[in-house]
Amino acid sequence: MSKPIFTPFNKEDLLPQEEVLEVALRDGKFSIGLPRETHHQENRICLTPDAVEVLVRHGHQITVESCAGKGVHYTDNQYSEAGAKITYDAKEVFQQHIVLKVLPPTIKEIDFLKPETILISSVLPNTLEKDYFEHLAKKKITALGMEYYEDAHGNLAIKRLEAEISGTSSLLIASELLSTSNGGNGILLGGVTGVRPAEVVILGAGTVGEYAAKAGLGLGASVRVFDGSLTRLRTLQDHLNFRVSTSTLDPKEITKALMRCDVAIGAIWGDCRALSIVTEDMVKKMKPGAVIIDVCIDSGGCFETSEVTTHENPVVVKHEVIHYGVANIPSRFARTASKALSNFFLSYLIQVAKEGGFENLIHHDKGLRKGIYLFKGRHTNKELADWFDLNFTDLNLLML
Repeated sequence: MSKPIFTPFNKEDLLPQEEVLEVALRDGKFSIGLPRETHHQENRICLTPDAVEVLVRHGHQITVESCAGKGVHYTDNQYSEAGAKITYDAKEVFQQHIVLKVLPPTIKEIDFLKPETILISSVLPNTLEKDYFEHLAKKKITALGMEYYEDAHGNLAIKRLEAEISGTSSLLIASELLSTSNGGNGILLGGVTGVRPAEVVILGAGTVGEYAAKAGLGLGASVRVFDGSLTRLRTLQDHLNFRVSTSTLDPKEITKALMRCDVAIGAIWGDCRALSIVTEDMVKKMKPGAVIIDVCIDSGGCFETSEVTTHENPVVVKHEVIHYGVANIPSRFARTASKALSNFFLSYLIQVAKEGGFENLIHHDKGLRKGIYLFKGRHTNKELADWFDLNFTDLNLLML
């Protein structure tokens, strides 16, 4: 009987296989426009000069509107030395193949766009009207909402970056508003020896809630977190590596916690809108001089009494409670926010180029498809379509 022949392959490996042919990628080089943000509160920019230099070395053409980086102290000269073209004509910037913008473009800026341009910006649906989407659709624009894009792990990558900043800064802002000079109840967030610290209630155990809790604990405050998911609450405990008080969204528990708290942070989002879970009657029972920071005000807000405010006039007082409702908190820390956005977009745009273009990537990147709310003029985000009464088309059907 002959000995079996040793082989490192199993039976399946030795069966005939289909031949895999190398498919040449299309030319992935493209032109990118970086417009200057016209909203007076917005200081961020999507690409730093260092990121522009890398993209130019990869063969891409970058057109930057003059003074686009002024809010974060990046000069036109820095972008020019990085290889970008500087222009004083906003229309020229919006005529590029891909337009990168922090805030949604205005109707006038949409008119500058060429048909079938790829627009990448935030959406902030609570700040938009139906005609915004209709104007984009007329030009058959493909639009990606930053806050809806998911990475390979199912995380809202850009939203997480912004949420880290918003969560941390929300406690810093609250600490400032608690001061007597700002109309607060005069409590130091962390207290001092012999004096209790401030009590902080955080609605939402997502990224904003996590970083708000970290900031609160770091400053010495007493923190309690509410969320509708026990899994998120457990995950929060693990990430904090500290035992904080947590509760589910029980209205009675929320009401009692709000009556005792000095600061309330709203950070609960639904699929598209924020979950408004704090009624006006609950707010009426809060302490005079208490502070509400509604981080998700741009999506509708968690507090019934919240309203959108500005950096110049950031607060309104209702029922003797201070309400902070600035929609773009990260713009207060524009340099950090811009670097975070730039880090993401640099790697992302290089990936787009390797895949042979944006549309090639759409076909096999499910996370990218979730971020697209308009594809060649078709409304592909169900929640936005329902919110603004638009005709919805499933993007997966358009990919067939």
